[in-house]
Amino acid sequence: MTTNEFTKGKKFSFDDSIGYADKAVVSKHVLKKDSGNITLFAFDKGEGLSEHTTPFDALVLVVDGSAEIIIDGESTILGASESIIMPANIPHALKALDRFKMVLTMIKSK
Repeated sequence: MTTNEFTKGKKFSFDDSIGYADKAVVSKHVLKKDSGNITLFAFDKGEGLSEHTTPFDALVLVVDGSAEIIIDGESTILGASESIIMPANIPHALKALDRFKMVLTMIKSK
């Protein structure tokens, strides 16, 4: 069975593992499990995710660039190596202020 996950037991760099695409959002699963998943994203400048909610707590780790993260109407600017937790069931959105890569770790609550 083929998966879209990273190879286990092999060294990798988040920054080198995904490329940017013009006017697009690119994603790749690092790990995908029933209890949650880890996904690497690359956003072109100006791209984003519209406001939505999920049943997962979600940790954003910025790998490259910067983005505006809006949680329940409150805006926060994050740059490389900075993180924020988006709580489950609370509206959130994001927009790339420049080309932006992030690791999104979503964990399902019981």
